[in-house]
Amino acid sequence: MPLIELKDIRKIYSLGETTVTALDGVSLDMQQGDYVALMGPSGSGKSTLMNTLGCLDRPTSGSYLLDGEEIVTMTRDERARLRNRKIGFVFQSFNLLARTSALENVELPLMYSGSLNARQRHAKAREMLTRVGLESRLDHHPGQLSGGQQQRVAIARALANEPAILMADEPTGNLDTRTSGEVMELFARLNEEENITIILVTHDQDIGRNARRTMVLRDGLIVTDTQNFDEAVVALHPTIV
Repeated sequence: MPLIELKDIRKIYSLGETTVTALDGVSLDMQQGDYVALMGPSGSGKSTLMNTLGCLDRPTSGSYLLDGEEIVTMTRDERARLRNRKIGFVFQSFNLLARTSALENVELPLMYSGSLNARQRHAKAREMLTRVGLESRLDHHPGQLSGGQQQRVAIARALANEPAILMADEPTGNLDTRTSGEVMELFARLNEEENITIILVTHDQDIGRNARRTMVLRDGLIVTDTQNFDEAVVALHPTIV
């Protein structure tokens, strides 16, 4: 059974008297351990698809099975509980609390889950930061860390509840080339060694090339789903011969 199974997903937004179709009948499967890049021009639907896959937004119609559970009929609270168990998020802007240490930032999702006491949360957060190579920066605040180190804290936080899926939205957008490479190496290690499914939204072809599978969106549809990145490049630039 696929980890993720979308069938004929549509997302329609109402803007006054007009409507906008952000997703127009998307169907796809993803297996545990996939590493997928979602790419496409602005307005293609990739962010809406990411929000749908991440259970942040509910489709207008269609079916979305996440590990066998139907998302479309869930309430907001039910989606939030499932999201907390199965999905970790990494964003371009890191989204760390500025006045809070790296260790305390990573502890936050563990507090929301309510399954660990304070000592256990502390130990788990330390373990996650060690996992991303920041065992010597536990007490540093975000302002004392480089951009790459802040993103590693964000990745450690995303991994805190041991999700099956890591969703990364332009995760290298605020990083230089060398640091971007280090973050992508970390994603590759998490995918290959720990079988974490990674779904990456990016406009950067050098970053997208790191994934093993690329989906190109245009006008709310997946126009290419390939393991050959050169095919994805052609789909991204259809007017170039």
